Amino acid sequence: MKVLVPVKRVIDYNVKVRVNAENTAVDLTNTKMSINPFCEIAVEEAVRLKEKGTATEVVVVSIGDKSCQEQIRTALALGADRGIQIDTDVNLDSLQVAKLLAKVVEEEEPGLVILGKQSIDSDNNQTGQMLAALCGLPQGTFASEVAIEGDAVSVTREVDGGLQTVKLALPAIVTTDLRLNEPRYASLPNIMKAKRKPLAVKSAADFGVALESKVKVLKVTPPAERQGGIKVADVAELVDKLKTEAKVI
Repeated sequence: MKVLVPVKRVIDYNVKVRVNAENTAVDLTNTKMSINPFCEIAVEEAVRLKEKGTATEVVVVSIGDKSCQEQIRTALALGADRGIQIDTDVNLDSLQVAKLLAKVVEEEEPGLVILGKQSIDSDNNQTGQMLAALCGLPQGTFASEVAIEGDAVSVTREVDGGLQTVKLALPAIVTTDLRLNEPRYASLPNIMKAKRKPLAVKSAADFGVALESKVKVLKVTPPAERQGGIKVADVAELVDKLKTEAKVI
């Protein structure tokens, strides 16, 4: 069974994000980039399926300019077999991404598609669901456990009331949650091997998908700075300040 894993290039989660002077976007100057953490979990799960003998090949795909090859190579170092870059410098929204991925699914015919439930930059949580709808495939979102059972996959998913287990006929779409696994670190030998693994570059224009985004960003601003707290001497002073200053009681 072939497993397809889409990955996204995002600002590293340890980096403090800055807004540019024009308030039009995030400032990416000299900013460390990495694989979206949820996508990294998806790569780890696919590699584990291969190690169990369930999957025969793990294919990683990313959409963007040449810089996203760095994240593809990272995924290859983690254990994926080959990569695909869909080359475009257009800033795409979730629907355009899902349409391009649907074309890749049509070409690659994977038995399972695993992707992160959302990216930490836009936080839309849309692409997986849109991809399932476009491909006409069953979907299991927010997966905390994935088990292949013959020609079906059981997905334990996190919902508001606790956990829900769904059984999906393969091929299927699965989106990962944080508790699915803990991604491994890439070893130096595997990093060197990843440089020799195949990475195909395809133009987004060749897929016949309209790349014009329907979403327009009006303004980007940093969150408001929180005011420092104060210490009070006793309960009486606390109550007084809640009444006179905070006016909440």
